Amino acid sequence: MAKRSTASKSKAKPATPRDRILNAALALAERSGWRGASLAAIAGEAGLPLHEVYAEFRSRSAILWGLMARTDEQVLAGTGAPDPEETPRDRLFEVLMRRFDALKPQRAALKQIGRDLLTDPPLALCAAPALLRSMAWTLEAAGISSAGARGRFRTRALTALYLCVSRTFIEDESADLAKTMAALDRRLSQAGPWLGIAEFRWGGGREKQPA
Repeated sequence: MAKRSTASKSKAKPATPRDRILNAALALAERSGWRGASLAAIAGEAGLPLHEVYAEFRSRSAILWGLMARTDEQVLAGTGAPDPEETPRDRLFEVLMRRFDALKPQRAALKQIGRDLLTDPPLALCAAPALLRSMAWTLEAAGISSAGARGRFRTRALTALYLCVSRTFIEDESADLAKTMAALDRRLSQAGPWLGIAEFRWGGGREKQPA
């Protein structure tokens, strides 16, 4: 799991209109579900005129994409050069746990959004491309290619894995997300061959098996 920064916190910068809109959407979703988060309600919650919301996001689906993109940015900001001593599996575990850490403050809102997506197939279909994009970037952050037919297959396999582990994450109230880590570890072990991460190390080919 990624190490948390111990650097002193600097003075917080004023929230941008984009962040105000995304934070407002999360607050409304937590209180009344995603169905209750109309564009006008989000504008009111953010304290912005409707035309400023329109300038940032043209639809509620775009706001969902924006929420995922913001999480992607947070996760990728903590990604450094691959450690040659780490396996791709370990690296993928770290990147995914960094994502769950970033989503932890939003968990109540995400639970409501997830419930509404299950009963709104068109909205779920609109959100699917953004999730696939997020998982492609997750693979790249772990040093695993998402390019080509094989990369697209890996991306879809990781998306299925992520959705399975997310069900545990949503209900995991532990401070260190121990249940989420256990579920992720188990799923990665099961999906290793599908993701192409079994028995490989950075730059070293296949690991030698004990005689």
